[in-house]
Amino acid sequence: MARQQIKYPNVLVVEGKDEELFFDALIEHMHLEPIQLWPMRGVSRLREQLKALRNAPGFAKVRSLGVELDADDDASAAFDKIKGALKAADLPVPEMPLESAEGAPKVTAMILPGGGRPGMLETLCLESVEGDHAIPCVQKYFDCLQEEDIDLPGNLPKARVKVFLASRKVEVFSASRVKPARRLGEAAQAGDWPFDHEAFEQVRAFLQEIAS
Repeated sequence: MARQQIKYPNVLVVEGKDEELFFDALIEHMHLEPIQLWPMRGVSRLREQLKALRNAPGFAKVRSLGVELDADDDASAAFDKIKGALKAADLPVPEMPLESAEGAPKVTAMILPGGGRPGMLETLCLESVEGDHAIPCVQKYFDCLQEEDIDLPGNLPKARVKVFLASRKVEVFSASRVKPARRLGEAAQAGDWPFDHEAFEQVRAFLQEIAS
């Protein structure tokens, strides 16, 4: 398998495919200088992927490196994972999320949804559409599950995003074959998330810092 090469001086390490598609769409929306997205394909591979990035052809040209991770239940623990992985890869280690560590390259980290809160990218996406007419319907769906004594999904933000996106119009191929609801990243590419919403303010600032 050919080694992934670094093409641009600005690189962002992302968790997975949805994040890759989301950030790709947001970078384009913001008209930023190119930022190469480097998927880690799972949080457990963060340390491995940062080492691979450090040793990738073209790394010497990297001026700015960003790393994003979901907080899940503990934002502090997620940031500790990033710091440990950066240190293991012999890269500059920022002291705080969204505060860059100067060096070669400059390194900036963000824990989503930001502000030290628990949650994930899905949390921000839901906040950005909280005024959408479909949101009360989404809530009624989960209320109904509880009323019927049906166990709620373990990851509610991801489940809520899936139900919300089921309300979005998708392309119909034929009467017998309908494209299923989009995933979060596909929805970003299709313009379903309002990128100018205040919910994404810190994410936009994060990308500006990487691109600057």
